[in-house]
Amino acid sequence: QVQLVESGGGLVQAGGSLRLSCAVSGRTFSSYDMGWFRQAPGKGREFVAAVTRSGGTTYYADSVKGRFTISGDNAKNTVYLQMNSLKPEDTAVYYCASKQPRSGSYNVALSYNYWGQGTQVTVSS
Repeated sequence: QVQLVESGGGLVQAGGSLRLSCAVSGRTFSSYDMGWFRQAPGKGREFVAAVTRSGGTTYYADSVKGRFTISGDNAKNTVYLQMNSLKPEDTAVYYCASKQPRSGSYNVALSYNYWGQGTQVTVSS
């Protein structure tokens, strides 16, 4: 059983930065493709970023490209989402998720098997 625990959310002013962490237990995160999704009130779950098991390929939603960076630390079994130049429209609950390599699509939530509980990010204008 894989468990994912997010942390690092909070309240920040527009233009600020936050770094979200996703601690993986049960299996090493390098066994999976890892993704970040977000869900704003009244909206569906939206793809944000993903990294392949090998760490060699990253993917980003157009809305965050150039501002967010996904990375992993094998020693800490943790995946990060560095968020810079935050905008009010980035306000959402952010979720970490894992999926089997080469299974499904990196930007489709249904492709992911395990999910964290989410962490709230609020960006004030």
